[in-house]
Amino acid sequence: MGILSWIVLGLLAGIIAKWIMPGREGGGFIVTTILGIIGAIVGGWLGAMAGIGGPVSSFSLGGLFTAIVGALVVLVVFRAVAR
Repeated sequence: MGILSWIVLGLLAGIIAKWIMPGREGGGFIVTTILGIIGAIVGGWLGAMAGIGGPVSSFSLGGLFTAIVGALVVLVVFRAVAR
């Protein structure tokens, strides 16, 4: 997927990650969106390197999965740093 696709997918991934792992960090929707975008980009890059991110121009469940996992990892790191 292209970088713009990962940004749009990051919005969705951030919301899903927040739903999976709720918490009370500040910023609300904006922080969730930013963490989701960062997580989707990181997860997408790592997934593409591992070969599970799918082709550049198509949407895949592997791409969605890597975006959500990336968003969860970024959320965990953010919470650890924020404490």
